[in-house]
Amino acid sequence: MHRTFASLTILLALAACDGKAPAPEPTAAATIGASPAVPAPPPASPRPSAAVKVNEKNDLYEFSYAYPAQAAAIPALKARLDADMAQQKADIAQEAREGKKDAKENDYPFNPYFHSTEWKVVTDLPGWLSLSTLVGFYTGGAHPNYAFDALVWDKAANKRVEPLALFTSKAALAQAITRPFCAALAKERLKKRGEVWQGDGISDFEQCIDPLAQVVILGSAGRQGFDRIGFLIAPYNAGPYAEGSYEVTLPVTPAVLAAVKPQYRAAFAGS
Repeated sequence: MHRTFASLTILLALAACDGKAPAPEPTAAATIGASPAVPAPPPASPRPSAAVKVNEKNDLYEFSYAYPAQAAAIPALKARLDADMAQQKADIAQEAREGKKDAKENDYPFNPYFHSTEWKVVTDLPGWLSLSTLVGFYTGGAHPNYAFDALVWDKAANKRVEPLALFTSKAALAQAITRPFCAALAKERLKKRGEVWQGDGISDFEQCIDPLAQVVILGSAGRQGFDRIGFLIAPYNAGPYAEGSYEVTLPVTPAVLAAVKPQYRAAFAGS
């Protein structure tokens, strides 16, 4: 018995010298009363971007500018549109101040000016966002007027690309689309003027117009790639103001696809 006690004493002394005594087992009270570990909450999902819409009205002018959530979600595009909005607002304010001053100096009534831009999605593809807008404006005169604009955003390159820049040349694209464009425009004119309308074929509003002098937009019906090419035609370009604007849409045919630059063909359906 004395030997056992001596051996135990030696072992305890060695453990104390080593400094590595085993940790005590937790008691039942400690384990029962402990709270289980709470897992960290998952990271919050980014909030979807909201569409932007600004309206302002005063004695000088009425101004509105809007663009969709898909554009607001791209920081570089949002910055570009915000800068354009600020510039358009500054321009209409300056023009209205000058117009009111001129009206007072020449003793005629001043009618408030206005500017309206509303960008809308033509198509949203994985690598591309295509937008178009109708820009309405009044800066004095008999009636307001409006025009079109379009924008194609290359998401991979994070930059704006002019629609016509996707093609090898204007001449190549014109060769592919002029004949079907003119036929489609003639049909649209008949819809506005009536099936019994007969012209002399000489007036500027009866002849075909240059499709590539219009605003060109790229769209997609199948959502797999650009498969439509559209032309937005402002008043006076294809007919009198009373007829309003025209719009022609053509499919992307093999002839059109052949005019696309090689580096952009993957963006088009059927490539």
